[in-house]
Amino acid sequence: MSFTVSNRYRSFKSLVTVVLVLVLFNIVSSFLYFRIDLTEDKRYTIQPVTKQILKGLDDIVVIRVYLDGELPTGFVRMRKALAETLNEFKVIAGKKIKYEFVNPYELANDKATDKVFKQLSDKGLNPTNVHVRDKEGAMIQRIIFPGCILVYRGKEMAVNLLKNNPNLSGDENINLSIQNFEYAIIDAIAQVTTSEKQRIAFIQGHDELDEFETGDIERELAQFFEVDRVVINGDPDALKPYKAVIIAGPKEPIPEADKLIIDQYIMNGGRTLWFIDPVKVSIDSLAAGATTLAFVNQLNLDDMLFRYGVRLNPMLVQDLQCAVIPVNTALAGQKPKFVPAPWLYYPLLVPPDNHPITKGLNLIEAKFISPIDTVGMNPKVKKSFLLYTSAESKVIRVPALISLQQISEGIARYEFRNSYIPVVAELQGEFTSNFKNRPLKTILPGRNIDFVEQSKPTKMIVVADADIIRNDIQRRPNGAYVIPLGYDRFTNQTFGNKELVVNMVKYLCDDDGLLQLKSRNVKLRLLNRKKAVAERLKWQVINTVAPSLVLLLLGMGWFFVRRKKYTFGHVKK
Repeated sequence: MSFTVSNRYRSFKSLVTVVLVLVLFNIVSSFLYFRIDLTEDKRYTIQPVTKQILKGLDDIVVIRVYLDGELPTGFVRMRKALAETLNEFKVIAGKKIKYEFVNPYELANDKATDKVFKQLSDKGLNPTNVHVRDKEGAMIQRIIFPGCILVYRGKEMAVNLLKNNPNLSGDENINLSIQNFEYAIIDAIAQVTTSEKQRIAFIQGHDELDEFETGDIERELAQFFEVDRVVINGDPDALKPYKAVIIAGPKEPIPEADKLIIDQYIMNGGRTLWFIDPVKVSIDSLAAGATTLAFVNQLNLDDMLFRYGVRLNPMLVQDLQCAVIPVNTALAGQKPKFVPAPWLYYPLLVPPDNHPITKGLNLIEAKFISPIDTVGMNPKVKKSFLLYTSAESKVIRVPALISLQQISEGIARYEFRNSYIPVVAELQGEFTSNFKNRPLKTILPGRNIDFVEQSKPTKMIVVADADIIRNDIQRRPNGAYVIPLGYDRFTNQTFGNKELVVNMVKYLCDDDGLLQLKSRNVKLRLLNRKKAVAERLKWQVINTVAPSLVLLLLGMGWFFVRRKKYTFGHVKK
């Protein structure tokens, strides 16, 4: 009897101890905030810059996510991952973050659904068509809006969360979207809560691309920055108000006075995005069916860029991975018949995933692009390449004759022996002035300038093709119509040029490392469908029979242990 009472007392004492420990742990944990991410790719770890922005909120941000209701499996996974991310945000920001998931189909009856969809589209959310099964099991088509709208002090901002890269599978696009959640949402929060936008400028005055040729990208950049156009005209203060400047396709030589002002802008920490054509090619002549001459484009920039650490080579690149153009195959006197044909001078560049600027982008369309090199031994300047051609490319030296007749001549594949030719370079660090040890009074007579020969830490990007930022224009009787940047009218594809340029400008203006959030890499662990079907029976048996066997063995083991223990105690007594 005493043995049984003693056992009960010890069990009760253990139970009370466990309960007290749990209560104490809950009380302490309510005052302390900590989270442990045990995943291999740290998918639940919020980055310091995100925490800084969330903790600095001075009012409530409401996030309405229009991704709810009947969804395909991939979007269910996307919704779950988004809820986890927003929950982490809420834990950090507290009551300053509120979010809800909304089913657009529940906002109105069938007659008003189109109106609701139009309202969401007008606010900036992009719809996508999916196929789901209804309650009866039939496959139906539905429109969903995989995005959210942020509301802060009466201001709204739409955030499209679905990445739609046609070169990736559906699962890969979902995974890429999940990787981008933290950046997409926190970038939108930073924008909607910022009262004053950074200022950037397109430099003009040297026959650069005009407001129509860069109209689409200017409209896009205006969502994030104040965008101006500036003529330097020898004014030392012309560029001072701007965080970054864009030099987009000058066709006239830039005078030394303007070069000096650009140089000093860089020396004082200004950020620069160069879109330069090292080779001049008349596209209008080609469109007319004639032969055109490609020759060196003399812009008076070679010495300046060389001093900073980059060289634009006056050559043209041909690439087997290229865009198509319409070619008239009809005989003379017949009705024109246009068929698409590959045009080797229009490479399609594959953005690598090793840099936040290019990660997850669609193909980039280039036109008459040139190779680029890094030069110099300045240890204070870090250089890297952002874009390359494909593994089958070749270089054409200029001057050279270019004609559409070259399409009918066929392709000698063995000639394309150059692989991954760099065409875009990024440089960051402390640059040396191109005008060091040069007389400045002769360059800017009568102007006082506080000359700086060594720059503050800054960065620049040099692109060896101005067409990457240029959109097409359609002339109409009522004026010019700006075609979206990257849109190919002949194939109805939209390439990644617009997102590339936006990422470049954001990267240059980003002092907090916000764009580095795009570097997050969540591994996609997909089932091997062929193997899963072949081994289906084996895994069904393992999943149904094995758990029962394990429980049976554990029960038998526990029975024999208890029998031995209490039989021994009875004998001892």
